[in-house]
Amino acid sequence: MTKAWPFEDDADEHDPLTASRIAVTGSHPMWCYLVAFDRGSPARPTEAEAVMLASYLDEYKDHWYGTEGGYRVKLAQKPLDVDGGANGVIFHKYGDDDWGYRRQSWTRGPRYIPQPPRLRELYPNESPSGPYSLAQVMDHAHTIVDEIHKRWLDWKAEHPDVFSS
Repeated sequence: MTKAWPFEDDADEHDPLTASRIAVTGSHPMWCYLVAFDRGSPARPTEAEAVMLASYLDEYKDHWYGTEGGYRVKLAQKPLDVDGGANGVIFHKYGDDDWGYRRQSWTRGPRYIPQPPRLRELYPNESPSGPYSLAQVMDHAHTIVDEIHKRWLDWKAEHPDVFSS
């Protein structure tokens, strides 16, 4: 007997991103996924972008849960990484090298940062204006005030095969 998909009606079981533990779900998922991709995106990640999403998830888990043991073991018991105490990130792809993201906890303001291309046309002075590549959106998600967090910059430097310039 096989176990039922625990994320029924929320995340896509057979999406290729699921194999990398990236939830493919809506913009406001029911579960607290650590990293998700919005299935309502007009475009899909390239293979290189899918690797970046998986690396983003690995950095998150290494930083918050350590590299082995503890809660990391509990995360591995489900096919996707969920934590009710986490403020997961949902990525949205508008088009080629045009990404946005949102934190799961956001209840006000724009749905994604940067906003969709049409809103950027209507409000060109909004910040950030985009378009942003996936790497730039990930940098923005790790920015405090005006500086990208050192731990993220170090991670990218340690993974040049994923985050090549």
